[in-house]
Amino acid sequence: MGKERKLGYRWRLREVMAARGLWSTTDLAPLLAERGIELSATQVYRLVVQTPERLSLRTLMALCDALECTSTDLIEPVAEPAPARRRKTAGDVAPGGGEVRALRPKRARIVPDA
Repeated sequence: MGKERKLGYRWRLREVMAARGLWSTTDLAPLLAERGIELSATQVYRLVVQTPERLSLRTLMALCDALECTSTDLIEPVAEPAPARRRKTAGDVAPGGGEVRALRPKRARIVPDA
């Protein structure tokens, strides 16, 4: 079995806005409203300055139309670094040389009286 490759993404809305001469988050709200996307000032601000975890396709398409760009202009895929393999540390060894796992209590088995 091969290594699992994790993909992330970089949200580039602020960069795309700047390239179009839009410097303020308040410039974006009317453009979205013209396309039927009504967001509060706070929602627009968060959309611009934070990487969204969830985004409706309608909002994404409205952004693409308003900024005359594609979704790949707004969302850049990036490979996330593979998690480092955990190495045993001094804390993983129990006194006397055994592993810490050996010190964990075992689940009790209750046997009914015969």
